[in-house]
Amino acid sequence: MDNQTIYALSTVQGRSGVAVIRISGSSALQAINMLTDINIKTIKPRYAYFASIKNQQGQKLDEALVLYFKAPNSFTGEDIVELQTHGSRAVINSVLSALSEIDDFRYALAGEFSKRAFYNHKMDLTQAEGLADLIDAETSEQQKFAIRQMEGSLRNLYEDWREQLLQVLAHLEAYIDFPDEELPQDVVENLENSVFKIKNAILQHLNSSQSGESMRDGFRVVILGAPNSGKSSLINTLTAREAVIVSDIAGTTRDAVDIHMDINGYPVIFTDTAGLRETAEEIEQKGIAIAYDKAQDGDLIISLFDASTNTPQQFENIAKSKIIVVANKIDKLTSNQIEQLQQQGIITISAKQKTGIDVLLNTIAENIKNRVASGSGLLITRHRYREALKNTVNYLNNFNFAKEIELSAEDIRLASRELGKITGFIEVDEILDKIFGSFCIGK
Repeated sequence: MDNQTIYALSTVQGRSGVAVIRISGSSALQAINMLTDINIKTIKPRYAYFASIKNQQGQKLDEALVLYFKAPNSFTGEDIVELQTHGSRAVINSVLSALSEIDDFRYALAGEFSKRAFYNHKMDLTQAEGLADLIDAETSEQQKFAIRQMEGSLRNLYEDWREQLLQVLAHLEAYIDFPDEELPQDVVENLENSVFKIKNAILQHLNSSQSGESMRDGFRVVILGAPNSGKSSLINTLTAREAVIVSDIAGTTRDAVDIHMDINGYPVIFTDTAGLRETAEEIEQKGIAIAYDKAQDGDLIISLFDASTNTPQQFENIAKSKIIVVANKIDKLTSNQIEQLQQQGIITISAKQKTGIDVLLNTIAENIKNRVASGSGLLITRHRYREALKNTVNYLNNFNFAKEIELSAEDIRLASRELGKITGFIEVDEILDKIFGSFCIGK
């Protein structure tokens, strides 16, 4: 990280009522000195000042609010200045141009303010990625989980495991330094028990947090069914628009079509697929193959069938827990027939008449809610987290006292390093701190 002072427009590009231009670095106050008449020797942190903004040629550019956040009590941990100007393109461009003329000032790179916050220990990597998720959040549940991650929920969990492993490693390193002393049996049992508990906690976290990536990217709900079962009609009813082509001609849908929706705060991607049937037509066969591939990767499957002519299809290679059976075209059935379907746990709808859709959507939302709740609110939101946790478990599986203690210590060291990769905190000196801080070496 260089020592230059950076600046950037922090609000959206384009016309707006107010634009915020953020400046961070050791020379941030110099921007106030160069562009305003405010006395930087008497300026108070976290106070708003109303001032004229001028370039170095003395031309007035705007009237703005000026705020100063003194290091280390700022977002980046450095001195920060914010200029709240009017949001026209002309004003924004002229102020940015004036900042570019100040020595050692440069336009910030993408994510550089957050990167400096990380380097200055204002946040760890999970919190930085939580911030990115919050910026990208499109639903209320995405917003909720991003804020929770920003507040340090994942960091606290992973750092607690890492702290416990460092304690184990400290004991092992201490005995490595004194090879003439054998590890007492009670110490061996305590260390093995500690590693066992940590490993099981990580495995439980891995197994109960399958929905984290889906919370970020969208829970995929794949609609499967025979031709003319009403899959495309259901998509159009859900979106209240003609999102896909509807036709009585079998095989109209050839490829998978994704539709994004917000259901009770959860991001959902509905996928319309080709009708499932035996066919000799090559392109349609490819569409059917794609449908099955999508189903394997989907979070939920809507098994849709025409209740007036067909019965539910059976899918041997798809977990039953993922399948929601839905009977369509109930407008062609008697009330007694509908009741019999419902008694079998089948959701009954008419995509054409838009009946039963609320029940279907609530069922989907409840299913997703249960999946999310199984992770106790601590979801694995990044693939890299999952990989690092799996690597941690592998190293802990290798740990045992049947081999040389140096090799056992290396297993623990590598496991703690994998956890450190998630948060971004990897410090070898911490091991020494544990050794000297936990017990007396010079006995």
